[in-house]
Amino acid sequence: MSKRFTGSFTQQEPIPDDAIEAALRVLRSGRLHRYNVEQDEVAEAALLEQEFADLTGARYCLAVASGGYALTCALRALLPQPGDKVLTNAFTLAPVPGAIAAAGCVPVFVEVTDALVIDLEHLEAMIAQSGAKILMLSHMRGHICDMDRLMAICDSANVIVIEDCAHTMGGHWAGVVSGRHGRVACYSTQTYKHLNSGEGGLMISDDADLMARATILSGSYMLYERHLASPPSSAFDGIRLETPNCSGRMDNLRAAILRPQLRKLADQCAAWNARYHVVEDGLRNVPGLKVIERPEAEDFVGSSFQFLLPDFGPDAIAGLMARCLARGVELKWFGGAEPTAFTSRYTSWQYAPAQSLPQTDRVLDGLMDMRLPLTFSVVDCALIASIIREEVLAERS
Repeated sequence: MSKRFTGSFTQQEPIPDDAIEAALRVLRSGRLHRYNVEQDEVAEAALLEQEFADLTGARYCLAVASGGYALTCALRALLPQPGDKVLTNAFTLAPVPGAIAAAGCVPVFVEVTDALVIDLEHLEAMIAQSGAKILMLSHMRGHICDMDRLMAICDSANVIVIEDCAHTMGGHWAGVVSGRHGRVACYSTQTYKHLNSGEGGLMISDDADLMARATILSGSYMLYERHLASPPSSAFDGIRLETPNCSGRMDNLRAAILRPQLRKLADQCAAWNARYHVVEDGLRNVPGLKVIERPEAEDFVGSSFQFLLPDFGPDAIAGLMARCLARGVELKWFGGAEPTAFTSRYTSWQYAPAQSLPQTDRVLDGLMDMRLPLTFSVVDCALIASIIREEVLAERS
C-alpha cells in the first residue's frame, strides 16, 4: 500500500509561550494602540522597530499593518508622479503589483529565469525601454538574484530599488542581510511568513527623508518622537503638514507577539533549511523534475519549496497534483489560467498593461510550489519528497 502523509500544509507552529505572556501583558493593560502609553513607558511597537533595525543593521525601522501596506507606503514615500512606471518581477504575488497600482503607478513586468529570479538582461532592456526610475524587486519565494550585479545595473541607470523581503527575512546575499541593498526594504509578518502576527509589516532604510514621510503616511499623528528607530525630529519639519495620513500602524499587541519570535529567528531559519534540504535531496535526479539550484552566495530561508516540470503539460500536472493530494501532499501550480490557492501570474492582474513575456510563461507553466511549515519534521519531509518522486515517476512511465 502506498504511504500517505497526514500533516497539514497550512498549520503553523503555536505562538511561543513568552510571546503569549507578552501579549497578555498588553491585553491586561488595555493599551493596544502604539501611542497609548503611560509616562516613561516605551511602546512595544517602538521596541520592535528598534530591535529589527539592530538585527538588520538599518538606521531606521517602521512597523506597519501589513507587508503589502509597507510596499505601498515605501513607494508613496519616494514621491512618484501619477502614472509613473514601476518595474517588478513577472513572477511575484498580487500584493506587489497591487502596491504599485495603489500608489497610482503602472506596473511593468520583467522576465524571470529558470532559477526563479529576475532576468537581469531583460531588466536592463526594460529600464531603457520604459524609462522607469523605480524597481520593486520581489525576492519571490525566497529566491535572491545576484544583488551585486542588480545594484550595479540600477545604480548606473539611477533606478531606486525597493526590496520586497516578505520571503527572505533572515536571508543574505554574499553576507549582506536581505533588504540592505536597495533604498528601502519591506518585510511581512503575516501568518505564513518567518514571523507570525497574523498580519503585519516592517520597513527599513537609511534614508531619513523617505522614512520620515513613511512615518507620517503610516499615521504618526505628530507623535513620531515616541519612535526609537525613527529619523531625527528635524527630518519631519518640512514634510509633516504636507504628507497625508494613510493610517496603517502596527499595534502593540502584534508587536508584543513578534518581539520574542524575532529573538529566535536564526534558529527558525536553520530549522526551515534543514527541512528544505531533505526535500531537495529526495527530489534530485528524478527524471522530468528539475530542482532549483541555489547559488553559493545565496543564504536563503527554505520556508517553501519549488521545482519545475518543464516537459509536463497541463493535464499531466493536474493528474500529478490530484494523485499527490490523494496521498496527503498539497502542491500548488503557477501555470493556471486563473488564480488558485494563493497562486497567480502576471496575466491575472488586469489593472496592469498587458505584456508578452514568453520566458516567464514557459517557467510558470511548469512551476510547482509547496509550503514547508515547521510543524513538519525532517522525517515528514523525507516522506513528502518520496511521494512526489513516486508520482512523478509514475506519470512518466
